[in-house]
Amino acid sequence: MSDEEEVEEKPFAIERAKQGRAVCKKCKQKCLQGELRLAKLVYNPFGAGKMKAWHHIECLFEAFLKQRKTTKRLDSPDEIDGWSDLEEDEQDDIINRIKDMNKFFGVTSTASTTGTNKKKNDSVQSKQEPAKANKDKTKKDKAEKTNKDKADRNKDKSDNKDEANKTKKNQSFKEFRKLVADITNTDSYLDKTRCVKETFSNIFPGSSDKDDIILWCRLLLPGVVKRVYNLQSKQLIKLFSRLFNTDQDDMLNHLEKGDIGETIQEFFEDSTKIKPAKKCTLTVVEVDKFLDQLSELTKEEDQVDHFKTFVPKCTSNDLKMVIRLIKGDLRMGAGAKHILEAIHENAYENYQTSRDLDAVIMKCLSGTITTSSTKSMKGNVILLTPVLPMLAESCKSVEQAMKKCPNGMYSEIKYDGERVQIHKCGPEFKYFSRSLKPVLPHKVQHFKEYITKAFPKADDIILDSEILMVDTTTGKPLPFGTLGKHKKTEFKDASVCLFVFDCIFFNGESLIKRPLSERKQFLQDNMIEIPNHIMFSELEEIHKKEDLSKMIAKVLKMGLEGLVLKDIKSIYEPGKRHWLKVKKDYLFDGAMADSADLIVLGAWYGTGKKGGMMSVFLMGCYDSKSDKFCTVTKVHTGHDDKTLEKLQSELDMIKIKQEQSKVPNWLKCTKTMIPDFVAKDPKKQPIWEITGAEFTKHDVHTADGISIRFPRVTKIRDDKDWKTATNLKELNKLYTNSKENPDVSMLVKGLDNSSSQSSKDVKLKRKLEEDTDSDDKISTPKKKKVANQTTNVKEVKGVDNSSSQSSKDVKLKRELQEDTDSDDKTSTPKKKKVANQTTNVKEENASKPEERTDSKQEESTASKVEDISDDKQLFAGVKVVLADELKKSEHKDIIKQFTKNGGTILSEDESEQATYALHYYNVIREPVLNCSYTIRHLSFEWVKDSIKEGSLMDYKSYTVQWNPDV
Repeated sequence: MSDEEEVEEKPFAIERAKQGRAVCKKCKQKCLQGELRLAKLVYNPFGAGKMKAWHHIECLFEAFLKQRKTTKRLDSPDEIDGWSDLEEDEQDDIINRIKDMNKFFGVTSTASTTGTNKKKNDSVQSKQEPAKANKDKTKKDKAEKTNKDKADRNKDKSDNKDEANKTKKNQSFKEFRKLVADITNTDSYLDKTRCVKETFSNIFPGSSDKDDIILWCRLLLPGVVKRVYNLQSKQLIKLFSRLFNTDQDDMLNHLEKGDIGETIQEFFEDSTKIKPAKKCTLTVVEVDKFLDQLSELTKEEDQVDHFKTFVPKCTSNDLKMVIRLIKGDLRMGAGAKHILEAIHENAYENYQTSRDLDAVIMKCLSGTITTSSTKSMKGNVILLTPVLPMLAESCKSVEQAMKKCPNGMYSEIKYDGERVQIHKCGPEFKYFSRSLKPVLPHKVQHFKEYITKAFPKADDIILDSEILMVDTTTGKPLPFGTLGKHKKTEFKDASVCLFVFDCIFFNGESLIKRPLSERKQFLQDNMIEIPNHIMFSELEEIHKKEDLSKMIAKVLKMGLEGLVLKDIKSIYEPGKRHWLKVKKDYLFDGAMADSADLIVLGAWYGTGKKGGMMSVFLMGCYDSKSDKFCTVTKVHTGHDDKTLEKLQSELDMIKIKQEQSKVPNWLKCTKTMIPDFVAKDPKKQPIWEITGAEFTKHDVHTADGISIRFPRVTKIRDDKDWKTATNLKELNKLYTNSKENPDVSMLVKGLDNSSSQSSKDVKLKRKLEEDTDSDDKISTPKKKKVANQTTNVKEVKGVDNSSSQSSKDVKLKRELQEDTDSDDKTSTPKKKKVANQTTNVKEENASKPEERTDSKQEESTASKVEDISDDKQLFAGVKVVLADELKKSEHKDIIKQFTKNGGTILSEDESEQATYALHYYNVIREPVLNCSYTIRHLSFEWVKDSIKEGSLMDYKSYTVQWNPDV
């Protein structure tokens, strides 16, 4: 709807904003979609009649208070067009605002009515006989008493009405929607929690509301409630196209914008078959009951019938919210921590251990949770209720591992299977995945018999374990993904095996406070191995750097995923990332990761904020035998927002909407990999370097089944075209070398001294080997050039055959460290000298070809930023935790200015108090250290640009994307 409309009869109008584009004439902020807005009809300078000047309700009444008494104000609801469409509580709010405003101006709201009644009464009284004026005093007292009693009754009635309204708010789904909108429109973490707290205190005044509060929390956290609907976006489109009698393709086109809730809302408003309700009459109980019943339905006809009875009761906003509840995402930027901390300051911490939402809230509301009781409850686990699993952070060097595990460590094989938490309570068994969802029965149902045999003394037990397929002949684990229902039949000599690595509960006793060494011994004493069914996880106790280096090399040589490292004396801390995981793509800044230069063959629409744009890309390679392009992987990480925006116009694509009949002849593609767009000409498409954890096999891809696990874009290869990109023959060679002959020489030689050889040298060396081994041999001059550059790099870096570091580099590093850490103790000439030496090193490094660099790495972070006055205290109150990349000496010039201007750098132990997490990259694999998922994760550029500008930059353009699949 336009902001300006032709004049109507009444001077004011009220309605809900339909598109959220109108701007309030007072505060200049948008009136959000679905929000009540109030308009005053004013002179229209663009044509005849008047137009509506829209305001937020609060803004217009504030404007009334500042205008002159003689200026037209809102005196009565009768002056508002659209008044009858409001709900009762909304009408009461407007009436109260009018009364307050009139009181401010000294005008009685019912003045005109009172005046009329007064005149009428005076007229009647003037006609009355004088005798009636002198009533008996007793009769007068009696009348006064009657009036007083009547007033008391009216007050009681009013109080009862207020109580009824409160009860109505407790149950109203509209109030629930309003709270979600308030949380969504609030940016600050603390303000989101405060918003929930204030709402709950207003609508849940008494202790008798415990069940209602639990219900609200369950709806606010749809991902916590393990209801499964098996309704993906396209299935919902199919259902609602039938309900609304609308074209399914039209709905799918709208879905390209990325929000299934908004798609269904818009078509609901335009539907001629089912009309939206004018007012919200739904209760949260009705919605919860509807969702419970929907989760039990699996047939399409049953689902359609269920929606038919429910949808007519919904307004369009109601239905959008219900759809988001079904999808498990309210899109409000808040999680369990925001909601539970509004209930009680210790609720979330307690929830992390028990994962029983209802029980935690009940204890909080009963007043049985205190700081001391929460600490004691950390050691308690509840049988048959999933415990948040202890996690591992990425380990990038041996030094990091030795520092994290000062008491020595258990080095366990990182099995490439699925993590399972097993609960046994007498004869009852439950199995939970890493995300605490029930595990599919076909994967675990046979373990019931074996667990009983493996733990003969256990009546009750909770195990932490990994399940995967193993070859019963060799005992070796089979590749990731073989646990699938139809996959298992492909392996004759294989069985599903449970590898147990921890026990956290046994016969009524919680073991999570015991050190890991005791828990391991406990397993040894109480578990009997059943070959190929129930096994101990393979581990080795390590205390020396060189032993760890050899262990990592050994595991990678065997083709296994990596290692998990655990301090021998560590306790089991649910939800904490205090273990370490070592994978080859973590080491040497990713230099050992598998990668290939692939062609952009197609793309899919993104979702959420990337809805309506190509953000997921189909990457592939050329097969000379079939003269076709084959698919290798899908990739959706590695590009920043600006690059992604440019790609929308730079990529020459044709829209095919995943229709198989429109797949071009040049593309060899399975049905599940048909994209929304395909390249117009694959030979003119860009080449991107795709890096991942490892090469793997997946039958959905056509490059001989080869794919890349956890892929990300690491470089746009402008220097390559489709002929020089990785072809299918070369891809097979890379796959074979990765699995059968991985290069671990740098681990054995230099992992225990990570500074001895830079990651860039490793990459350059590997690239040279690839060029030498490839069929399309490079010319002799090119080889010579690369070799010379390698020598230059080694001369600068000081890398010799023994992988030692030259004294010059050690001295330089020491000088730079001393210069950065001291407040102004070193002289200016010395600083200048160090800076020049650093620059020389970087200039040498910059000459190296074929390097993989992040787009942001190309800008020298060591460059000096103009200092700002200390008294500005620009970063006062800002507490940050740093990614490992930002702890290097080359960044400390800016870090120093950050702290000089009021900023605080937190240690790992303090990271939960951080307001921001700073990263070097635009996309991160996992949260930094142990900081909250909900704090702002920003690029380091935010600090640099803020220092340059002399004011805090808007964080939005520096937000780092968190993607666990990177």
